[in-house]
Amino acid sequence: MFVLITYDVNTQTASGRKRLNKLAKQCVNYGQRVQNSVFECVIDAAQFRKVKDQLEKIIDPQCDSLRFYYLGKNYKNKVEHIGAKPSYDPEAPIVL
Repeated sequence: MFVLITYDVNTQTASGRKRLNKLAKQCVNYGQRVQNSVFECVIDAAQFRKVKDQLEKIIDPQCDSLRFYYLGKNYKNKVEHIGAKPSYDPEAPIVL
């Protein structure tokens, strides 16, 4: 399934900046960063439950926001990209 993960973290404190870094590091393990706090992830249900649980443990729900957008398996006609940062195919092989 294709999931868009977004977050907004209050970074006015040192602990907020630490949470922001932890969130980004976890999201990189599951998907591609497409904007500062936005990740596109092609993951299965088990991976989704795992990343959701990990991210929920990091945020402070009193001052941070975490959102998941479920675009499903037929996402290609639901995503349109215009502008800088060329688009990528999230299902293409990763070449290192």
